[in-house]
Amino acid sequence: MAVERTFVMIKPDGVMRNLAGKVIGRFEQAGFKIVGLRMAKPTKEQVEGFYPSSDDWFGKIGEKTKHRYNQLGIDGKAVFGTNNNITIGKMVKKWLISYISSSPVVLMVLEGNNAAEKTRKMVGNTDPINADTGTIRGDFTLESVDWANSDKRAVMNIVHASGDSAEAKEEIAYWFKPAELFDYENAFDIIINKLGDA
Repeated sequence: MAVERTFVMIKPDGVMRNLAGKVIGRFEQAGFKIVGLRMAKPTKEQVEGFYPSSDDWFGKIGEKTKHRYNQLGIDGKAVFGTNNNITIGKMVKKWLISYISSSPVVLMVLEGNNAAEKTRKMVGNTDPINADTGTIRGDFTLESVDWANSDKRAVMNIVHASGDSAEAKEEIAYWFKPAELFDYENAFDIIINKLGDA
């Protein structure tokens, strides 16, 4: 068993739509332990620092965005005024900064077996229109990347979840002080320990 911690943010649309409790409940029902939890209203500077600013990251975001547009038969250049992946990625980050800093968010650290991988599966595809039923994004929103981008805004997809365990460590350290994280036994731990000793 690979017990690890991961970071999840319930984004402004999740908070404003009163979905925070349902999202938290999904993770608790799956057996995750909440070891850090707080509400915050991020500043634009905090969000700027949270999302990467490398050309590599901008390029990947731009490429993903253009790929989605190509799938839909939409001319990305007509929407963005350019075909340059890095330039498109920078536009998307500006929209993200505006979106995440617009309203309170819920920040949490979850602990469990292969936490980063499992939470990503539970959250679903970044583009909610492609998220499977049963995932958080698939069940709670009809939003899509192309709809959001045509409005020149970030996609409202309820939650952010760390991409992998390495990213999770960085993101946890970014939003939480060590004293804000807790070690304790929950019912799941007690059951595992009891049955493991049987």
